[in-house]
Amino acid sequence: MSHLKHVAIAGATGAVGVEMLRCLEQRNFPVGQLTLLASARSAGKTVKFKGTDVTIKELKADSFEGVDIALFSAGGGISKEFIPHAVKAGAVVVDNSSAYRMDDSVPLVVPEINAEDVKKHKGIIANPNCTTAITLMALWPLHQAFGVKRLFASSYQAVSGTGAQAIEELERQTREWAKAERKWDDVRLPADQVKVYPHQIAFNALPHVDSFLDSGYTKEEMKMENEGRKIMHHPTLRASVTCVRVPVFRAHSVAVSAEFEKPVTVEAAYEVLRTAKGLDLVDDPTLKKYPLALDVAGKDNCAVGRLRLDCALDNGLAFWVAGDQLLKGAALNAVQIAECLV
Repeated sequence: MSHLKHVAIAGATGAVGVEMLRCLEQRNFPVGQLTLLASARSAGKTVKFKGTDVTIKELKADSFEGVDIALFSAGGGISKEFIPHAVKAGAVVVDNSSAYRMDDSVPLVVPEINAEDVKKHKGIIANPNCTTAITLMALWPLHQAFGVKRLFASSYQAVSGTGAQAIEELERQTREWAKAERKWDDVRLPADQVKVYPHQIAFNALPHVDSFLDSGYTKEEMKMENEGRKIMHHPTLRASVTCVRVPVFRAHSVAVSAEFEKPVTVEAAYEVLRTAKGLDLVDDPTLKKYPLALDVAGKDNCAVGRLRLDCALDNGLAFWVAGDQLLKGAALNAVQIAECLV
């Protein structure tokens, strides 16, 4: 590849696509030519990149001629349909959907963990699930030091992980409640206000992210184990996860209890996490300092805190990790993968 790249973004008008564009600009990615692709209804609109208006084009099979790197964030169905065309045209694709994550021929990459896997690509590199990526930012350095065996986790996932329509729904439901001047014990809204999720999301918590499997887990919950094994090259990792959608606009949080092969202390864990790339240690409960969704929103780094010995596990450590799922959980990670290609 030459120094300047012809970069395409498929799904350029979505929540993640917008962040991909911002990351490319903020990180001074060597973009020589930029192609923005979306649905027919968005074609013809313009967005600014480095002060220049770029016209959005309709995503078609022939949209990738001359493209070096294509960033996809338009859903699994779109990825399955159009990525083969992009690869055939000579582009290297970084896909943010789940379409290729568990394909043995496709690297699944978090650059801070397994950047070397990028070299194994055959035209496609997969971006991991957002909750998995954020959790592994804290778990990986601990695994290197102590050897993780299994983990139990509960996620608290922002609505922006679902997309722009979910953001709008939470805002609309909240405004509807405030407009009606209801009291705290009267928060249930009319059914016509519930469209994106199966239940009202405002003032609620939904233990339902993605579709349910026969096991009773959801697809989202199994991604932590399946993707974690692949990214960390740890085929025996075991993870029991409950994923919950909460009325937060941006940034996921995850409560983790992990059991390790080696004895672990809080002090030793601090030393490991202080120097971990892409991670901030925020842990001083006496001063009420711990990772908050509000604080990591819009930030590249994830944050970890609330470290304590797990009183129910041998060699166990409990911690709380938070990160912007539109950034490290999606757009930023994809651009970092593209940087590995460069």
